[in-house]
Amino acid sequence: MALHRFAVFTAACTFLLLVAGALVTSNDAGLAVPDWPLSYGSVAPPMVGGILYEHSHRVMATFVGILTIILAVWLWRSEPRRWVRRLGLIALGAVIAQGVLGALTVVFFLPVPISVAHACLGQIFFGTIVGLALFTSQWWQSALPRVADAGSPRLRSLAVWTVAAIFVQLMLGAAFRHKGFGIVPHLAGAAVVTLLVFWTAGAARRRYRNDGALGRCRRLLHALIGLQLLLGGAAWWSRLAAGAFPQPIPVMVWLTVAHTVVGALTLAGAVLTTLVCVRILQPVEQAALAARPEQAAP
Repeated sequence: MALHRFAVFTAACTFLLLVAGALVTSNDAGLAVPDWPLSYGSVAPPMVGGILYEHSHRVMATFVGILTIILAVWLWRSEPRRWVRRLGLIALGAVIAQGVLGALTVVFFLPVPISVAHACLGQIFFGTIVGLALFTSQWWQSALPRVADAGSPRLRSLAVWTVAAIFVQLMLGAAFRHKGFGIVPHLAGAAVVTLLVFWTAGAARRRYRNDGALGRCRRLLHALIGLQLLLGGAAWWSRLAAGAFPQPIPVMVWLTVAHTVVGALTLAGAVLTTLVCVRILQPVEQAALAARPEQAAP
């Protein structure tokens, strides 16, 4: 279980890294440190103004990178499942690519495509680490009963669509924060995500009311989407209220940061829901084949 606990710790630190990154963007501190990899030629610059947010983000990113290296090596040496070991290497490659994108945002003065790619890859990396935390858990590796994924559309398909919609919505949100385009695409995406989350959670409640794991996933999705909608409205109000100020004000910063990181948690919750569906549900045809020997037994 030590490996599982370390994966959970890495996921928690990755979440804090997302918080640090959101603080950089919300405080307009992306270019507070104009050089890379050092900060004003030092590993310990004066922590004042925007330097505090940008340099703290770099330090946290370095720490998460070290954790990911340890996790990948640990998985490679002790994990018997080849696909989990490979996923650890993918996570390592993602964190390296994320560091490169972070450097490019500074070197090329925050170009919108690179900044958006940096934000989106961070979400992918977070989802990967969350998946590794689940795959190394005792629950995932225990003998769980499989049930038929009945109903149309299948719950597994609904969960995958929800993950895809949330990721696109996070991409639209990143483009809006980095001034790639306006708020309208993000609002349209929010409507699609809300519909899919409630559709997925409702299907899980109707079809598998007594399943504990799916019940927890359903409640998690409901809580996160409700909180995210409230934070989205509050963050937009704070932007309108702060429009006359020459720099970001605290209420706008913290509401925007909360909205951003709860969006990451919503994606992680949808990823967990999808993986739980993959683990305990199977297509109706496979369930029927698996049940035939039992029916034929005396």
